[in-house]
Amino acid sequence: MSENQNLLAEQRRALILDEVRRRGGVRVNELTRKLGVSDMTVRRDLDALARQGVLEKVHGGAVPVVEASTHEPGFEAKSGLELTAKEDIARAAAELVAPGTAIALSGGTTTYALAHHLLEVADLTVVTNSVRVADVFHAAQRTSGQRQGAATVVLTGGVRTPSDSLVGPVADQAIAALHFDMLFLGVHGISVEAGLSTPNLAEAETNRRLVQSARRVVVVADHTKWGTVGLSSFAALEQVDTLVTDAGLPAEAREDISEHLRRLVVAGEPDDDADI
Repeated sequence: MSENQNLLAEQRRALILDEVRRRGGVRVNELTRKLGVSDMTVRRDLDALARQGVLEKVHGGAVPVVEASTHEPGFEAKSGLELTAKEDIARAAAELVAPGTAIALSGGTTTYALAHHLLEVADLTVVTNSVRVADVFHAAQRTSGQRQGAATVVLTGGVRTPSDSLVGPVADQAIAALHFDMLFLGVHGISVEAGLSTPNLAEAETNRRLVQSARRVVVVADHTKWGTVGLSSFAALEQVDTLVTDAGLPAEAREDISEHLRRLVVAGEPDDDADI
């Protein structure tokens, strides 16, 4: 019962956040009518979202937080956002991975979700600059032992960022010497003009190295990342082979993406290019 309540709260909060970002602000009484819940429930949801730093409460409602292009939320702050979308994206992205391949996973909460879905894919070599991603595979090995077909995990060195990624010259040098069949890349922001971007300059350089070392680049990003621009761009959309996102991505964004990317995978929707 508590799990259902948590899921409903998560869905409500995702809807509230979308409404705030789309309209530039909402009132509590509008949300109670739209969601069919009490004022107290809406106010609790707004309190939770304000604690995560994704909106600001004002008298009678809420407005978006205006973030600087250099603002970098921590892993814990990001991990509570768009949980259902991230899980759907992770499940869809895992279907792109063949046993026995060498893949790379960048830092981020969506790649962290993806790592859990890759535990049962046999004979993977996983290169990552994410402490959290590496922990997923190491925890599985501690629980079940060194089973046959378990992933071989290579964690780069480097300086730790607020999102628990390892970046900087040590990470860059390690990545430059490697070659991956496929890179799964989490992003802070994605747009036609800025491409893929992050607020962290050192992370941007490390991500560039990851992109250069990959035969195929797959971006895993929920719909809220579209139109967000961080301080530093590290790849153009044309350098991305596939974007895996969720059904919240607007139709106009899908049209823009289709002009620049070879393949768009929307979790939960038919994939016309599944055989590519």
